[in-house]
Formats: sequence, C-alpha cells, structure tokens
Amino acid sequence: MNRRTVFVRNTLAVVLAAVVGGSYVYFRGADIPAAHAGILPVQTAAIAPAVAAAPGGLATPTDFSGIVERAGPAVVNISVTGKAQRVADDNTDADPNDPFSEFFKRFGPQFQQQPRTPKIMRGLGSGFIISPDGLILTNAHVVDGAQEVTVKLTDRREFKAKVLGSDKQSDIAVIRIQAKDLPTVQIGNPALVKVGEPVLAIGSPYGFDNTATAGIVSAKSRSLPDDNYVPFIQTDVAVNPGNSGGPLFNLKGQVVGINSQIYSQTGGYQGLSFSIPIDVAMKVEQQLVQHGKVTRGRLGVSVQEVNQALAESFGLKKSEGALVSSVEKGSPAEKAGVQPGDVILRFNGQPIDHSVDLPTLVADAAPGSTQKMDVMRNGSLKTLNVTVGEMKVAKETGANRGEPQGRLGLAVRPLDKDEQQQIGVHGGLLVEDVNGPAAVAGIQSGDVILSLNGNAVTSVEQLRSLVSKAGKSVALLVERGDDKIFVPVYLN
Repeated sequence: MNRRTVFVRNTLAVVLAAVVGGSYVYFRGADIPAAHAGILPVQTAAIAPAVAAAPGGLATPTDFSGIVERAGPAVVNISVTGKAQRVADDNTDADPNDPFSEFFKRFGPQFQQQPRTPKIMRGLGSGFIISPDGLILTNAHVVDGAQEVTVKLTDRREFKAKVLGSDKQSDIAVIRIQAKDLPTVQIGNPALVKVGEPVLAIGSPYGFDNTATAGIVSAKSRSLPDDNYVPFIQTDVAVNPGNSGGPLFNLKGQVVGINSQIYSQTGGYQGLSFSIPIDVAMKVEQQLVQHGKVTRGRLGVSVQEVNQALAESFGLKKSEGALVSSVEKGSPAEKAGVQPGDVILRFNGQPIDHSVDLPTLVADAAPGSTQKMDVMRNGSLKTLNVTVGEMKVAKETGANRGEPQGRLGLAVRPLDKDEQQQIGVHGGLLVEDVNGPAAVAGIQSGDVILSLNGNAVTSVEQLRSLVSKAGKSVALLVERGDDKIFVPVYLN
C-alpha cells in the first residue's frame, strides 16, 4: 500500500450524515468507531519557565510549567457545527508518490462506497484570547462554513461565539465571545525567534483540552505550495488534529505563531509542523476587526527561489532575492518596467532574502501607494518605482451561487426547459449544494424544490422572499427520483 505525503490542516472533525430515518457517524482523523472515541492512546510528556543555559553554550533541560500555568487559561477549545459536505469520490488519477497531490486535504480517510448524502460536520480546533473582552484568534479553516461556534474555557465555561471575519489566504480568523475580564496571552516578535530555540504549543489535539507539547524551531520563512502570503515557522512540536488555531510560545511565554499545518505521510504528527507568524496574524486581525475584510497589495508577477546556480547566472554575489519568472500583462509590475529574469532584491527598503518574503511585503503595502524596488538585471542594479495594485479575491458567497442566505441553507438554480420536461414540472429549483437546516432535514443535492408552504417556486429570488417571511419552520415539497415528498425544515 502506497503512502501519500500531504500537508494537512490539523482540525479534528466528526461528520454526521443527515438522512431520513437514520444517521451514520464517522470519526475523521482517528478512524475509529464513535463509541470508542474516548479511549485514544495518550502519551505523557514532561512539559513546562525556561532554565538558564549552562556555561559554555551547553543546553539544559527546559521547564515550561510556568508558561503553561500563566498562559494556559487563555487557550480555548473551539467546537463548530459546520456546513454539509458530500462524500468525495476517490481520486484514482492522483499520483500516490506526489507529495502535493492532496495538498491541504483535511485529516481523515476518504469514506468510499458511502451514500452521497448531505453531511453535517462537527469539528474541533483551538484558539487563544487576545483581549479581555473576548476577542479570540484561530485558523480560518477551523471556522470555515461554521453554522455554530462554541468556545470552552479552561474553567469549563462555554460561550457561543460570533465569527467577526476570516481570511483564507492567511488562514486566520477572528471570533468573539460575550465575556469580560478574561485571561489573555502576551504577543511576541517572531523576527527574534532563532532556529534551534525551544518552543511550546498548547491546544486540544483529538479534543484533549489544554494539552502542552514542546520542541524546537526547525526553520523559518518556510514557503509551502499555494501559500503565497505566509512565511511559516517550522517546528518539531507535536501537533495533531485539534491543535489548529492554538498558540506557539517562546521561552518568555509570548505567542510567536499560530499552529496551522503538518507535513505527514500518515495523517498524524511526524515531526514537521508549521505555524503562522503572529505578526502576520495580528495584521490580518486588525483589518478584519476594523473593516471586516483584508486588503492586500498586488504586483502581478510570478517569482521563484534563487539557488546558487541561478545566482551565478544572474550575476549575484550570493543566493538571495526573488527571481521574476513571468509578468502579468497590464499589471502594476509591467507598468513599472519589471521584466522576466529580473531579481528583486529589495522592496520598500526591505531586503528580499527568500522569494517568499516578496509576496508578504507586497501584501502589506497599501494599494495605490508607490514603492521602490531594487532589481538586478543583466548584472546591473536598477531601482524601479511601482504603484501597488489591489489583490482581488473571488468571493465564494451563497449569493453568487444563488443560495438563500442564512435560514434555509440551500444553493439552488432554476431548472431549464429540457429539465422541466424530463421530470414533468413547471418551474422548480435544482439543489446544487446544501448545508445547515436543510441538510439536517435530509435535503440532498439533486433534489428539486417544487414548493414552499404550498407556494410553487420558480426562481431563487422568490424562494428567498418566501423564506424571509416564514416562521420557525417551513414545509418543502421535494421531487427526488420518481417520488415527491414534503420535508419539514426548522429554520435558523
């Protein structure tokens, strides 16, 4: 059996299949029956303030107990009820030897030969409190598609949380609970973190609240496939499903990162964990709280790392900078005179050591601002002035897919004339995706919605209007195959 090496986001999820007349339970990540979910094997480890280094540069054992005692109460357990997902078909065309063939696949096996019915996902993750009035940082993938978010503190109090905003590109989300005088973490400076220094993670792996694991910083400014805006901190700290969104502490008890991903051949910890630097997260947090979205600068170039051979080819004294491989037509970079083959060495006065540094610096630049770039071209150093553009992100909102917002949880589209003739109806809306209340009620993708509370439906706008005027529940007339059934749906 071939192993697949993938980057996975360490959120623990339990998937419930919402079907009429019964349900199925899968424990994703642990791959064990739900009845045995409480008997996962536990490893104990010596954990907890740092002891001063011995003379002569020799290392001494590190005690993290003081950090756990002080900062542990500010680390929270986050549980979510997520949107429905259909069981995916196995990707038989994927190359099992390609380490990125299933990049960002969530923990857990693909459940094959199961009914393609709607699923309600219940997930577990971690987070940490950054303000006494209930502001909490976590990963965007922890709360992605969440219908309900619950935060549990170490004193066993539980709160319903509101998602203030999330940014998938940086994988950062901000949530808030209604509480006062809460314990908070202290924010550190990731730039001062050194490779080899001890670090501590606290989170809820497999749902075990406030679990502390320790290790060292393995590397800095790691660039991962499809991650253009995060120079990850790599560690060998044990991070597992449920650790997502939890803090990474330095020896001073300051948060320097947010645990986000692992590199694994098995779906579990194998010594390669990746954290988002806290300064990146805090910049995103400020924009989400103030504006509800994140605005990023844009150049319009593709860049790659400069190795020794490339450095010699382009007349560089050492391997540094970001090598421009392509320039988008009409982009800010093209207008500024950037050419393929240029090596960008500095942006806005900041040196570019690795190629991953450039997207981070450009993203932080205000759209419309003019920035200086130092580039090496044909062995000569040039300074270019570029007017930074704005990164546009396609919005995956329900409105764009014709989804009635909030209360019902359906993505639908009108049937075309041929489809209406095939099933012998006039009007009707085809269900393309389902989550929330409709999924709980058993509505499935492929169903045709014929009426709501006796009112025939022919358009998305009409359905949205009917739902907005409805009470606590509605009756949907659904055609599924050769059958027509009324399905009661309790609304949000």
